[in-house]
Amino acid sequence: MARFGRDMATDIEDLAQSIHDRRAILFVGAGVSMVVGLPSWQALIDHMMRELLLEAETDPGPALGHPILAEYYRIRHGSIGPLRSWMDREWKVSEERVRDSRIHQLIVELGFPLIYTTNYDRNLEVAFESHGRPFAKIANERDLTFAGSEDTQIVKFHGDFDDDASLVLTETDYFSRLSFDSPLDVKFRADAMSRTLLFVGYSMQDLNIRLLLHRIWESWSRSPYQDNRPPSYVFLPCAGPAQAAVLKRWGITVLSSAETDPEAALTEFLERLAARVAELRGEGR
Repeated sequence: MARFGRDMATDIEDLAQSIHDRRAILFVGAGVSMVVGLPSWQALIDHMMRELLLEAETDPGPALGHPILAEYYRIRHGSIGPLRSWMDREWKVSEERVRDSRIHQLIVELGFPLIYTTNYDRNLEVAFESHGRPFAKIANERDLTFAGSEDTQIVKFHGDFDDDASLVLTETDYFSRLSFDSPLDVKFRADAMSRTLLFVGYSMQDLNIRLLLHRIWESWSRSPYQDNRPPSYVFLPCAGPAQAAVLKRWGITVLSSAETDPEAALTEFLERLAARVAELRGEGR
């Protein structure tokens, strides 16, 4: 079930050791980008409703969700190019704001060898650049051929604004990814089977992510070595018993907090984790 207070100390110790040993993956969701001012999915839905001349009173656009609306946008306009351009303009914050974000600073400090993100924006890349840390961005199979093993790999799991073809935005895009046979899916399965996972900035409602976690659990459940599976964690500021129980069944430990503000809760958690990693590295903080 969800871990609170002192019960989380053992999990932080295990996570810190995995990070220190470069055996951990950080998976970053939209909640991390929203702390520096990026719009919510609702803002995207509202924009598409206006562009498509849909009336909220007669067209249940918000209820349909952004993938179906983006699919309709592609049908109406022939491509998502204009929508992608709008998102690129609107989903952009200043370098200064990212540099001043304590959450982004802590992510850089922690030094994960692998960071996966479903965010399209460049905030993680900007954070690494601002703090002078090397990284390799991977958004497609071409990028895989240039990525070194020493620098942190930032894997844009749902695409990147610099490559329209890589974006997972419409319903067709999401359905295509459900087969999990793209080069990035193959890479993630291989990486995830041998490393500790930590998810932050997620509500864990994303169907692709939940199905991917289920597939990993299935792979381990069929293995005679399932007792050797590395641990996986998700930090959720508020976690109910149903969600925690389902994720626990898949081998995901839910970490939570008594702090009611999501940004403050995540910052506090990452501070504790970074402090322990620094101790293991022999660094003063």
